[in-house]
Amino acid sequence: MNLFGRLFGTTAPPPQPAIRFGRFTDSNRSPEREAAFDMALRDFNKENYLSAYVSFFNYLFDEAEQNVRVREEKGELHFEFFQGSKRITGFANDRKLRASAKIAKANTLQSSFMRRLLEANFELKYSRFSLSPDDEITIVFDTYTADGSPYKLYAALKELATRADKHDDILLEEFEALEIIDLNMRRELPQWEKDTKFEFIQQEIKAVFEEIDLGKLDTNKYSVAVTYLLLHLCYKLDYLTKPEGHMMEVLECIHRTAFEEDGKNAAQKNLALRKEFQKLLDRPREKFFQEMYEVSATFGITPPIDHQNVAILIDQELPNMRWYADNGHDRIALAVPGFIIGRALFNFALPLPDKDFFHLLMQVMEAEYFRSLGFKPFVEKGVLDEKAIRQAIRRIVELHENAYPRLKPDLKKLVFSSMPDFAESFLQMVKELDLYKE
Repeated sequence: MNLFGRLFGTTAPPPQPAIRFGRFTDSNRSPEREAAFDMALRDFNKENYLSAYVSFFNYLFDEAEQNVRVREEKGELHFEFFQGSKRITGFANDRKLRASAKIAKANTLQSSFMRRLLEANFELKYSRFSLSPDDEITIVFDTYTADGSPYKLYAALKELATRADKHDDILLEEFEALEIIDLNMRRELPQWEKDTKFEFIQQEIKAVFEEIDLGKLDTNKYSVAVTYLLLHLCYKLDYLTKPEGHMMEVLECIHRTAFEEDGKNAAQKNLALRKEFQKLLDRPREKFFQEMYEVSATFGITPPIDHQNVAILIDQELPNMRWYADNGHDRIALAVPGFIIGRALFNFALPLPDKDFFHLLMQVMEAEYFRSLGFKPFVEKGVLDEKAIRQAIRRIVELHENAYPRLKPDLKKLVFSSMPDFAESFLQMVKELDLYKE
């Protein structure tokens, strides 16, 4: 290490394991991709439909995901793109555009799953579930090109792709008459990573149950504390283990149940949430492993949010942790900042600096899990590594300073005396960031 590196900590970070976290978002496209969409609109308005569609799929292409492939053949455009475990294929010519994705193959036709798909069709705006002559469940969208503007295509193909990706694992989990078909798997996870994620899921659910049942706080009187614990657990498992299929649906069900206006009080909702987590505890290890794989994606399912609304979320929830921290309920105190960052990452496509800062806080709070995945931890023997954390913050600033020239986090605000104090001070620092973008 050179002199400046020793003095100022400017050495490059060590290589990180190639492990993904959180949900895919398509809200931070490059200027080149945005220009491609504008070109698609111009060509479509000039009735240059195939040229418009080439530009449109160029807009959808993500370099990191390698998610879209297009070719022209005899005056017709053929395309395919990927959304999770599903491959969507189609064609377009001067007359029409059609796209489809295979969901599953039916070994026998049963009224149970056919009725489920018929009901699902009533919820769809652009696409529809259908049954092929080979008894393959397929979701289809088609349109005349004159009516297929880039805006319509984006909405329709997003609906088709996200429904296809969601329904295959759910239907296969529930109906034995169906078998997997046309699975797109970008990368099979190594067994050690599957084992690590499975053990983490089991361990964290049991730890929260133990805190509720045996912790110092009377959770029968403090239902909100239990809600923080359970929702922090939900969002943490979603972000850190990146589940597909059934587990993802269970976590989404927990989120919906918690915020559903159904007249139930907090204690009743907590009981319902706990039952859903119990289902994950009771689920066989092999079922989890079937859904642990890396995939490509084209459409994000979370809407974008600006930093002002991120700051509001912090401001609304963060003060609720102080009483728990002052009275020695550290796990519950940490569930509050965990809930804040987890809910934001679960529900929204954040500005990139906010996303990176929230990931860093998650990495500090869940140091042992990240250590088990091969990352250098920010906590050693219960002591926060102040130097490493400050360096990580500076690297985030360097990464985004060109797009966000006012990104200057106030490191003096950070408190390293305990994990709750650090998490609270870190979010206060993030709340006050200026993410003006040139």
